[in-house]
Amino acid sequence: MDRREFLALSGLTAADLAGALSPLTRAAAAAASFAKSDFSLRISPVKLELAPGTVIETVGYNGTAPGPILRMREGKRVTVDVHNDTDLDELVHWHGQFVPSAVDGAMEEGTPMVPAHGTREFTFTPRPAGTRWYHTHAIAGEHLDRGMYTGQFGFLYVESKSEPGNYDQEIFLAARHWGPSLAHMGPPNNGWEIAYTNCSMNDKALGHGEPIRVKQGQRVLFRLLNASATEDVRLAFAGHKFKVIALDGNPVPSPQEVEVLPLGVAERADAIVEMNQPGVWILGSANDEERAKGMGVIVEYAGQSGDPEWVAIPPSTPFDYTIFGSAQKAPEPDERVELTFEKIPGNRVTYNHWTINGKSWPDTDPLLVKQGKRYRLIFHNKNGDSHPLHLHRHSFELTNFNGKPTSGIFKDIADVPRFSNAEVDFVANNPGPSLFHCHMTLHMDFGFMMMVKYV
Repeated sequence: MDRREFLALSGLTAADLAGALSPLTRAAAAAASFAKSDFSLRISPVKLELAPGTVIETVGYNGTAPGPILRMREGKRVTVDVHNDTDLDELVHWHGQFVPSAVDGAMEEGTPMVPAHGTREFTFTPRPAGTRWYHTHAIAGEHLDRGMYTGQFGFLYVESKSEPGNYDQEIFLAARHWGPSLAHMGPPNNGWEIAYTNCSMNDKALGHGEPIRVKQGQRVLFRLLNASATEDVRLAFAGHKFKVIALDGNPVPSPQEVEVLPLGVAERADAIVEMNQPGVWILGSANDEERAKGMGVIVEYAGQSGDPEWVAIPPSTPFDYTIFGSAQKAPEPDERVELTFEKIPGNRVTYNHWTINGKSWPDTDPLLVKQGKRYRLIFHNKNGDSHPLHLHRHSFELTNFNGKPTSGIFKDIADVPRFSNAEVDFVANNPGPSLFHCHMTLHMDFGFMMMVKYV
């Protein structure tokens, strides 16, 4: 283990070790450290102009929201310097990466915070390959200007050692809701929910910014992300179909074409679109209200002009992961674990709280696992909200979705619909504390978390 790996695993930084040195020595040590970094992220206030006259004041990375696309090479160690220019301690989570707990970006796992007006250095080896992302993992709680309500998110793409490149153009698009405010949108006894004033694809509302320009006959690879704090989205591309080739960055056994692509909070999908319908079209939310608030982007064929077209989308149908799976039976697990999710209503005076097997974080019982064993998590969603479930530092294989067996679909988010069941398997192959939680900020921040611990 070299010095950088020791610092990363111990949660220390060059700045920590230099704390007892003179100012000149500290400055020299910091400069030498930063000069060796592969990437640098600066957390700072951002003014985001979604459209003329519509400006969002938030916090982002490197002066933008989303932050810069970080392209890394699978298996090639990287160092990222994170500078925090804000007044609050922060965290950056490398979502979907198999990294040590000390650098994963979750305080609950032992990752040290990036101190206010301070800097930390994170060193890790990117894996697995695919479309991942990075984002804050700071708890927002009742503060709608913190955590995932801010613009602290960006794509992290890990290139495989044998990148296929069987496409003509690559487009990264993050669907996003902005301007959160408190609202009552559920049944009479429900707690506070969140409503939004604006939406965007990346940093612009529909009709603003540059269109995506394509040529007839091209194969365009869209890397799509739902970067919302609390809302699922349904995306469609008028006049075209998405051929889904990967979910959460992992290739699927059976690529399929779909007209509408649902993405739970934090989910990603890689989809090839054959550009065979010349014109000017809209790619965006299938929800008219979200599209009117800005969730969309114009796609313009070469030589075409005019107003962008939208085609009415068929009524919503339940999304079924299993169409992308294999008919082969998944291996039998070493152990089965039942997890039941329920809501404690806020009764319109406070936020709803959430339980796993009857307990809320920090009192939830940890799942104790042994290295090398295969565990089947059996999810029982007993309430009227969908839950995008995320296990840090591991992937899991879908084995059953609403009574349909499947295999071969590896994800790091499983969006379990309201009043339904699902089963996933994971292999305990990355020792260290690992956080399991619902990725909807309102759920995670109010009880929906537990730890996976190796014994």
